[in-house]
Amino acid sequence: MQKLNYLKETPSQTAGPYVHIGLAPGAAGFDAYDRELGQDIAGPHAKGERIRVEGVVIDGTGSPIKDVLLETWQANAQGVFAHPEDGRPVEDGFRGWGRVITDFDTGEWGFETVKPGPSRARNGKIAAPHISLWIVARGINIGLNTRLYFEDEAEANKQDDVLNLIEWERRRTTLIARRSLRDGMPVYRFDIQLQGENETVFFDI
Repeated sequence: MQKLNYLKETPSQTAGPYVHIGLAPGAAGFDAYDRELGQDIAGPHAKGERIRVEGVVIDGTGSPIKDVLLETWQANAQGVFAHPEDGRPVEDGFRGWGRVITDFDTGEWGFETVKPGPSRARNGKIAAPHISLWIVARGINIGLNTRLYFEDEAEANKQDDVLNLIEWERRRTTLIARRSLRDGMPVYRFDIQLQGENETVFFDI
């Protein structure tokens, strides 16, 4: 009988500072591209309300993490995604996808875009306006997926199937961005807690 040789599992490794060099080289001090991917999410022709989203990613000790990379994905103001599966047109230049990193000194991250509208979920129902976020950093083995919802969309949030999957109201609030105004522009604050009592809800997708 032939003896089978099984390969051992390859050791895992967390994301490290190299993510900036490979995915956001300009921020790491490398002049690699004329224009880096993910900098212009909405484009100049997108309709709707222009907003800024910002926050920090906080570790289990309550400290901001300063080497995080975040990718964003959203619909436009009409709830249309720039994806062939949606099948509806979007404005010229609207990508709906972005990539940002945290400030190396403060841990703050942020981006400007247009506020998304209610969109069509895969089950055909209407999802509340939201922005999907994917997070990688040193100490994270697998990228974390979460969603940002808007506090001024309370009625739509009440009907959202994903939010309603979260049993505890206190846990749902970790997905709600808080609105303020700065120089006339709406700013939504969304701090992401990786561990602890107020840990942000993450999704296994």
